[in-house]
Amino acid sequence: MPAADNRVSVESVGSLERRMTFSLPAERLDDVVSGRLREIARGAKIKGFRPGKVPAKVIEQRFGEQVRAEVLDGMLREGFTSAVRESALQIAGSPQIVAAEDDALSYVATFEIVPDFGEIDVAKLQVVRHTAEVTDADIDTMIGNLQLQRRTWIPVDRAAQEGDAVELETWSQVGDERLPAEGVERGVTMIGSGAMFPAIESALVGMKAGDEKTADIEFPADWRVPQFAGRTVQVHLKATKVSESSMPEVDAEFIKSFGIKSGDLDQFRADIRTNLERELKGALMTRLRREVGEQLIAAYSAVEMPPKLVENEARDMARQTAEQARRQGRNVEVPADGHVPFLDAARKRVLVGLLVGEIARRHQLQLDPKRLNETLRLIASTYEEPQQVIDLYRNDQQLMAGLQARVMEEQVIDWIAERAQHTEQSLSFSEAIRQ
Repeated sequence: MPAADNRVSVESVGSLERRMTFSLPAERLDDVVSGRLREIARGAKIKGFRPGKVPAKVIEQRFGEQVRAEVLDGMLREGFTSAVRESALQIAGSPQIVAAEDDALSYVATFEIVPDFGEIDVAKLQVVRHTAEVTDADIDTMIGNLQLQRRTWIPVDRAAQEGDAVELETWSQVGDERLPAEGVERGVTMIGSGAMFPAIESALVGMKAGDEKTADIEFPADWRVPQFAGRTVQVHLKATKVSESSMPEVDAEFIKSFGIKSGDLDQFRADIRTNLERELKGALMTRLRREVGEQLIAAYSAVEMPPKLVENEARDMARQTAEQARRQGRNVEVPADGHVPFLDAARKRVLVGLLVGEIARRHQLQLDPKRLNETLRLIASTYEEPQQVIDLYRNDQQLMAGLQARVMEEQVIDWIAERAQHTEQSLSFSEAIRQ
């Protein structure tokens, strides 16, 4: 039985906004609610009544309101979907649905529609498709990075040099002001790492543990410490410890520490290659997505976008930026107009998203289950318990829906790139992953 009757009307509120009025069938609602309550009654365990013998009135009082709300919510979604299908509309974003004032089962949905893109000829697009491969040298570089992560520091009684770690105490004099006002600031830096201002790190070269010196340091105008910005500051330095790094050998114990139980070097290199190839695949897809996106934006920039959808996207971008700042320890609040600087980027993102969806619809492109499973296994392989991750996705509709959307987008991007005019550009691994 259909979820909605034929009382559907649609009116234009703006060029891309529509207002739809539709109704739900009262008899259908009552039938479904009654059926659900009968199911509950058969298995309900309520104190004072035998199982299956609870009076209908008690079941109604206990569960009626909740069941009716759940059934109504489901029928509302079905009714709106049915009404949209009948009206042959392409929805952009989520609708806002409210009950009509004159009828308890009549609803008004306000929503935006996908703009008319006209002919979408992807063969006219010109796309640069980047290629790269993982070499033995890339694996060597990664092993070197892993050694750096596991290095130890050994104190030395000699002058500090490039690559050494120096523990130090500092205080600075700028004009009549001393910073800090009392005592010293303590820290540690590896010379050449840039963890401290480069000129300060350079001044540490040649200092032994216990040595002190004063260096005149010129700070840029945009330096983060206002008192130092654009000024020459006397920085007093005292080296309290100088240490050199000791790199671990790539032996069986080192290899085992990364989960390779055999400690075998060939297996270690094979696992590193697999990880780098996974990273490379993602980086190349990101580049291709950007390439195709830029071409679509250039070709269809004149098409009007749904304003509310763009605003919502901009607000999401503003919230994500603020959240990232908070994770970095900065207290950032998003003001009411905080989304405004993101509107241009949001419009481009919405444009690409709608175009990708429209291309998939027009060409009846379907999600490839094999590609979905491969992507899921790829994600899971980065965790210690891959099967747990796979089960998590398969049991969480929201997670799986997000993964399906991502894989479908990649499929469409590949489909567009294959049919566009494209040239290949070879990159090294390091160039390819540098976004």
